[in-house]
Amino acid sequence: MFRLLNKIHHVGMVSEPLVLEVAENTFKAVGSRLGEAVGRRFRGSLAIRHVDAGSCNGCELEIHALDNVYYSIERFGIHFVASPRHADLLLVTGPVSRHMQAAVYMAYAAMPEPKLVLAVGNCGADGGEFGVSYASCGAVRNVIPVDGMIRGCPPTPLDLMRGILALIDRKIPS
Repeated sequence: MFRLLNKIHHVGMVSEPLVLEVAENTFKAVGSRLGEAVGRRFRGSLAIRHVDAGSCNGCELEIHALDNVYYSIERFGIHFVASPRHADLLLVTGPVSRHMQAAVYMAYAAMPEPKLVLAVGNCGADGGEFGVSYASCGAVRNVIPVDGMIRGCPPTPLDLMRGILALIDRKIPS
């Protein structure tokens, strides 16, 4: 135990330096635009249901980061819900595996109108590394209608916010 503490004392911090100023200003700008759009088009509250359709969990880590204290997407009026019956937006990650095909379709069918669907990551957009095979349906659009895509492997939290904002601006009139 003392050997480990001594090593920590001598080595010090080994993490990368944070580049906060540019990222933080950009995030605040996109976040305020997103908050305004949610306020106008959803009366201040956008409910998102996330479904993992068979991904590697890289996209999930970035989606969960949106809800942590650093990004805190709830301050912009966006929150995650446990039921598709309460959701305005369905966020689907990963290529849709054959085992999750029915679950993705049932989540989509349970959503109230108007339904918005966003495919997240390269796998959700076009099947990514997995494509279409005996175990995978490939892209989300092969199973349910998709309104927008956020590419990246995985997309950053800022990319996710930009994608949600672009979808809201494009699909829901003011």
